[in-house]
Amino acid sequence: MKASKRSKGVVNVNLLDLIPDRVCAWELDGDSVILIYPKFRNRFLVRFLLPRLKKPNWKIGLDDIGSWVWNHCDGKTTVREIGAGLRNSFGERVEPVYDRLALFFRKLESDRFISYVNVPAPEHEG
Repeated sequence: MKASKRSKGVVNVNLLDLIPDRVCAWELDGDSVILIYPKFRNRFLVRFLLPRLKKPNWKIGLDDIGSWVWNHCDGKTTVREIGAGLRNSFGERVEPVYDRLALFFRKLESDRFISYVNVPAPEHEG
């Protein structure tokens, strides 16, 4: 599995070697994790429209597997280690574990819920 950082000098890295870290607000509701996602990220909308809303954030609840993974996105544990722990905790229920993790982490990264602490800087040509 390959993940790439999008920029002019694309760097291909193995997703399993990356270390995810949480970068958004979240809360616990029992054993479930609830991600708190702002409704707007545009500076103008955040400044002028967001203060007028009763609920300025979306709340996204994760299931038991997603909550388990989220709790292990601590900035120290690799995706490979998370996958092994997930397999040990949930067994056959999460297979194919690394394919599922790849999709889950791609979504978390695209929505800016996580970042990777060990992504190398892009190489510049010329």
